[in-house]
Amino acid sequence: MEQPHLAGPSPINPITCVDMHTAGEPTRIIWNNIPPLAGTLLEQRAQAKSRFDEFRRLLMLEPRGHYDMYGAILRPETELVVSGQADMGVLFMHNEGFSTMCGHGTIALGRFLVDVDEKIFPRRKHLSYDPDSRTTALNLHVPCGIVRVTVPTLSSGKSDAERPVSFVSVPSFATATSLTVSVPEKYRWAELGGRSSVTVDIAYGGAYYCMVSAEELGFPGGLGEVALQDMDRASKLLKETVVANPELQYLTRDSRTAEEGFLYGVMITDSRLGHVSAVEGSAASRAQLDAGSEETGLCFFANQQIDRSPTGSCVAARVALAYAAGSLAKGEKRVYNSLVTRAHRGLAGFVGSVFDDAGSGGVRVCVEGYAYYTGYHTFVVEKEDGLGVDGFSVRDIAL
Repeated sequence: MEQPHLAGPSPINPITCVDMHTAGEPTRIIWNNIPPLAGTLLEQRAQAKSRFDEFRRLLMLEPRGHYDMYGAILRPETELVVSGQADMGVLFMHNEGFSTMCGHGTIALGRFLVDVDEKIFPRRKHLSYDPDSRTTALNLHVPCGIVRVTVPTLSSGKSDAERPVSFVSVPSFATATSLTVSVPEKYRWAELGGRSSVTVDIAYGGAYYCMVSAEELGFPGGLGEVALQDMDRASKLLKETVVANPELQYLTRDSRTAEEGFLYGVMITDSRLGHVSAVEGSAASRAQLDAGSEETGLCFFANQQIDRSPTGSCVAARVALAYAAGSLAKGEKRVYNSLVTRAHRGLAGFVGSVFDDAGSGGVRVCVEGYAYYTGYHTFVVEKEDGLGVDGFSVRDIAL
């Protein structure tokens, strides 16, 4: 039988992917039949956005994906790979476009890159193995810089699923702490009651996040009484409030480089919620052994996509924020849970800690987590398929 393929101006042959999850959040890793992208990693990202967005839609949206799918496109040739500073490049994508950083995806990629051969990962044999810690180190070039990934490794040379992968973030920093944000009437949500402002924190961990407690957002029961639709609407309106206010644009400007950024997500936090009783000897139990504190969060990012994991880049931002506020000392570990990791015994949250000082008020953060394989796929498009590459989302259908 002849293999079906995509007809049209940008032919796409069958695409082979590996799916993984990190604390419940998917990562679809793609390495073959990728549209032609050239130049620096940021130039490749710009080309993917402007010329080949159908490739993202094909793999992220229905019928091959879903509204909350997440993907990673391997880029073995970037300027930092060529210079020897990085071992592999990657572009991250989601329901809205292409992000600058992804912590849960980095953790999944760490295992995957250690497990594959040079056909997929040309620099695989150049990786450094430490026999004392039984780990393999690699540098991953992501759109916001280089993250250092450490992958526990078995004697066979394959990754060890029983121990956490860790990465050291790009410089992370807080841009606002306990900031009062006025909410114009057109952006107010019902749970605000009679209030016209909220108090938030803004921080960067490879992407910019707005942190707000569930109570401050108008939900006195916290994340223990989750009303997803209401929290979805409230977080969306809060994000629109911040983005629409020109006086708040400085919050997403890199204080070290003055580069303009964008608000990627809103993290709703609840410091009162830890993990449910974990199974003895489970990943969740091991994750909490050395941690002095815990926090649960619900993250809405991109186009209101819900992160099933604790959100690795936001963990870096939250650690940087806690360090700046003096509530987390250097080297002290904190467990960050999502609703998923809090609810499922045996499923570990992420562990975050300050790794070192990055200068100019920033820190580099170590984030630890577990990733697992879930499947292998070959995706095709028949020329007769009316959807073609224009994947869809039921949430966005307008009749």
